Amino acid sequence: MNGDGLYDILVIGGGINGAGVARDAAGRGLSVALCEQNDFAGATSSASTKLIHGGLRYLEYYEFRLVAEALSEREHLLDIAPHIAWPLRFVMPHVAGLRPRWMIRLGLWLYDHIGGRITLPKSKALRLDRMERPSGLKQDITRGFAYSDAWVDDARLVILNLLSAQEHGAEIMPRTRLADARRVESQDGGDNHWLCTLENTGTGQRRELKARTLVNTAGPWVAQMDRRLNPDADGGRHAAVKLVRGSHIVVPRLFSGEHAYILQNDDKRIVFMIPYEDRFTLIGTTDVPQENMEHGARISAEEEAYLLRAANRYLERPIAAADIVWRYAGVRPLFDDESDNPSAVTRDYTLVLQEQRGLPCVSVYGGKITTYRRLAESVMDKLAPWTQSRARRAGWTASEALPGAGFKRADRARELGALQKKYARFDPHFLARLFSRHGLNSHAILREAQSPAELGRDFGGGLTQREVEYLALHEWAAEADDVLWRRTKCGLHMSEEQRAAFRDWFAQFGASRFCPSRMQQTQDG
Repeated sequence: MNGDGLYDILVIGGGINGAGVARDAAGRGLSVALCEQNDFAGATSSASTKLIHGGLRYLEYYEFRLVAEALSEREHLLDIAPHIAWPLRFVMPHVAGLRPRWMIRLGLWLYDHIGGRITLPKSKALRLDRMERPSGLKQDITRGFAYSDAWVDDARLVILNLLSAQEHGAEIMPRTRLADARRVESQDGGDNHWLCTLENTGTGQRRELKARTLVNTAGPWVAQMDRRLNPDADGGRHAAVKLVRGSHIVVPRLFSGEHAYILQNDDKRIVFMIPYEDRFTLIGTTDVPQENMEHGARISAEEEAYLLRAANRYLERPIAAADIVWRYAGVRPLFDDESDNPSAVTRDYTLVLQEQRGLPCVSVYGGKITTYRRLAESVMDKLAPWTQSRARRAGWTASEALPGAGFKRADRARELGALQKKYARFDPHFLARLFSRHGLNSHAILREAQSPAELGRDFGGGLTQREVEYLALHEWAAEADDVLWRRTKCGLHMSEEQRAAFRDWFAQFGASRFCPSRMQQTQDG
């Protein structure tokens, strides 16, 4: 921000794309502000299938550029965030009547080679009846294929990008909505600018902010925001968004081993079964059109039945709705390419630039979590005519580690071992889960504690008062669910009584002691 309070960029929306843009721009030396009307990663970016992947099935839709870019990005993300992302081996059982073996082999060969430098193991044919551990599949399913992709904690990826953006000077404003924005021509010889009114959704407090450029990363609300910001677009035309809901269910662990399954379905879609949070299996996703976001994203009974049916086609022991311990859904804001099939709508991103009176706005349609970093670079390329005179290094986000990840991916086990050795009186499993959220920053949470009792109240599920305080003070957690389901997944490991007790505690002590001060610091800049 310059002396006149003028920011180079205001980013609207705190999902993965907004967080990535804010980080990239701030690291280039630009003055950046980001506002999010709810919690960060509160919508689509915490409701994904948790994968860093090229999208094997996108090859069938000839999305070769997207797959190649995603596979290349997979390598970068494994390098810059090895505490929250790690390789995962996928097994695709082969069943008669679906894709033939030659087609799968060809697709996997392309998958192994079109992404450039690949460090993960290549694909291969597999005998499922000769695996080291029971497959959990029906006995007549004996053949399949294995290939490599990776897993990521999606909501934490958002938070770490925001923390990095803040470290590089960005102002990060949670629970702050854009109440108004208009292009203003300077009357005193200064710069034309966007004049934006921001409102804290908790306190109602308003402030004005000036920016040279806007980036609209409002996710499912991107088209509405685009129309608000650019009512006088050329010919009154705006890009259209197609909202597609992806729903997931979580059940107790269905099979042993650390691999995941990718299941072919008779509608030509695929469904994943992924080891999740040690004790569970994540099953998803669906592709269902959603009309609007008026009531948010909720899994339907039909989607539940679809996922159960897809899994049970393969499982030796069928599962039922009564086995589901958690359900969640997210809405993908895909660029409307007029496809009638939700599964065929491109997952590639489209950037729409609207410029009037020398004041640009870039709206981001589509995209996937794997390619968020490249998307951010593309946004910066779009804004280059307005920012390049003040911007420094480009491409830096491919190599600079995210917070907590100051070690090479090959050294993850060693760093975890060092943490467990230092805190030898703590449960190693507790420390492993803490490390998978915070990496080296786990030391800042544990500090000099010599016993679990020194971490304050134990809320169950591996969640302690010390970590909650850290999340509230340093990671913008302002409500109980921010902690239970986004900053951590401890809610999944807790009983309903434990979750209720934590919500009561957080409402009485957490919000009053930690969050208002943090929100006030944010408002004060």
